[in-house]
Amino acid sequence: MTMQGLARLVLLTVQIFVGITSTLGGAALALGGVIDFSGTALAIPLDYLEGSPFTTFLVPGLALAILVGGTHLVAFAMLARRMRWAMIASATAGFAMLVWVFVQMMFIPFSPLQAIYFGLGLAELAATFVQLDILHPWSHATVHRARTHTDDAEADVARSG
Repeated sequence: MTMQGLARLVLLTVQIFVGITSTLGGAALALGGVIDFSGTALAIPLDYLEGSPFTTFLVPGLALAILVGGTHLVAFAMLARRMRWAMIASATAGFAMLVWVFVQMMFIPFSPLQAIYFGLGLAELAATFVQLDILHPWSHATVHRARTHTDDAEADVARSG
């Protein structure tokens, strides 16, 4: 499997996983804002919202489901169909994940899930960069190729000047 193929597989896997889990998690949070889940695994302490602009988890839940889950599901569908703007959608989804975790860490105590999802966001962005041919992991040819193009351009300028 080529590096491009591996990057595509990583992207598709991360996007569908994050898309589904964020949409379901966001829906559970939003429902917790209107339904009392006290005494269940879905109950999240309202103390987590202290210092935030929110009094319930309704808006944060909708934001998680739509902004994080939705962007990941759209990026997944676009990448799976090899649509023209799939890489922009992938980068947007990856950055949305990182921003979500950063903002979340400002308001609620650290959770291992934050580290996991932050890592997934980084993996998604790295795979996007590989797909865009911006990042060349494990390749010394990149440095050589960049030098060769620079040397060729300088030689062309010297010949014409």
